[in-house]
Amino acid sequence: MDGVKNITIKDWSSLDKPREKFIDKGARSLSDSELIAILIGSGSSKLTAVDLTKLILSDVNNNLVSLGKLSLEDLLNYNGIGESKAITILAAIELAKRYRVSDANIETKISSSKSLYELMLPFLGGLNHEEFWVVYLNTANKVLAKEQISKGGISFTSVDNRIILKRALNLNSVSIIAIHNHPSGNLKPSSADINLTNKLKLACDSLEIKLLDHIIITDTGYYSFLDENIL
Repeated sequence: MDGVKNITIKDWSSLDKPREKFIDKGARSLSDSELIAILIGSGSSKLTAVDLTKLILSDVNNNLVSLGKLSLEDLLNYNGIGESKAITILAAIELAKRYRVSDANIETKISSSKSLYELMLPFLGGLNHEEFWVVYLNTANKVLAKEQISKGGISFTSVDNRIILKRALNLNSVSIIAIHNHPSGNLKPSSADINLTNKLKLACDSLEIKLLDHIIITDTGYYSFLDENIL
């Protein structure tokens, strides 16, 4: 439309410019909306980039994990977000995910269900489908490997215990931890989850491999079969 232009960061007062704030006070001083505003550079004819990103974040309850679940089409529904800006946001989110995964690949010793959750959240957080993973440990509870066993739909993924045990034997692993995610956000184990855990434990016991725990992961928390005394 003639006479209408997007409000760019250059048009803001010096006190409102996130780039200058970044330089003066560092990245940690910026809010999530200010950081994303730097990425997109401008807003719409009515909203600054910060106001626009505040609107987007409010629609996902200011949760960056939920932001990461938005598709290109979802972002394009916002006035002021074109394809280039949407791709920039999604590329930044993907880079952040890869950073977290790289950090999680550092050799780790599992000391609690919380440490296991922190290790696996980068792999299972923010997914829209279920995945089942196994962490293989040595006698000192150090991670020998962490591997995806299966991948399923929104609420179910199948597991082959033979694959799990064969890999454990090949790694000389003395214990394992099972992990899967619930995209729904519900931490309560289903009857299928409990049945799967019991069958896996019996299979492990037959080969003198210890099933230490089964962890259910969501974006905001976890459920430990061991902590809840049902393993």
